[in-house]
Amino acid sequence: MRATTPIPAEPRLVTRDGELWVLDKPSGVAVHRTDAAEATDLMAWAREALGAPPALAPVHRLDLETSGLVLCSADAALRGMLGRWFQGGEVHKEYRALVLGRAHRKGVIDRPLKDPRRKAALPARTRYRCLERLGGFSYLSVTPETGRRHQIRRHLHGLGHPLVGDRRYRPRRFRPVPGFPGRLWLHAAGITLPDGRTFSAELAAELEANLTLLREGQSSP
Repeated sequence: MRATTPIPAEPRLVTRDGELWVLDKPSGVAVHRTDAAEATDLMAWAREALGAPPALAPVHRLDLETSGLVLCSADAALRGMLGRWFQGGEVHKEYRALVLGRAHRKGVIDRPLKDPRRKAALPARTRYRCLERLGGFSYLSVTPETGRRHQIRRHLHGLGHPLVGDRRYRPRRFRPVPGFPGRLWLHAAGITLPDGRTFSAELAAELEANLTLLREGQSSP
């Protein structure tokens, strides 16, 4: 899984629903402005490319290396309401992940995770479903029911199925990945709000290409 970091793709607007902006963030693009001068800022991109209001801010977080959906708004009251939905576990989130090993058909990981800021282990629950087994890898649909830091990555690593490309929660032994896309293999694919609104983002192109190559490897004699 050794590769240089790819150049981030261009973000895109999925939809605008009143004061709610739904963006598709590529891997390698920071949601907020960071201290790293070379890091791309999703909020700055939205203001420059889409003419978004200066007060536009994200409702929830998404790791730098993770691609997919980010909900944003310039309306503080709307952000507050959406934030309460996220915090209360009322928002259904679906991620797509490629992990090492042959995962079970489905499962629930119910294991507290330590929160360094609170200096305590907090309840954490993640559901997963195996969509495909591709040689020594498994393609999963993952639903976190709580929102702990790096929850999916930590839970799957603890289960013995670390994410492909995860440099923080590494596998015990290095394993080459055919067509490795040079990034964390995690994509925020879907969000459903309690009021019934549903948003989705297609799998990032480099991840789709990696799946195609792995599938071709399965069909080869």
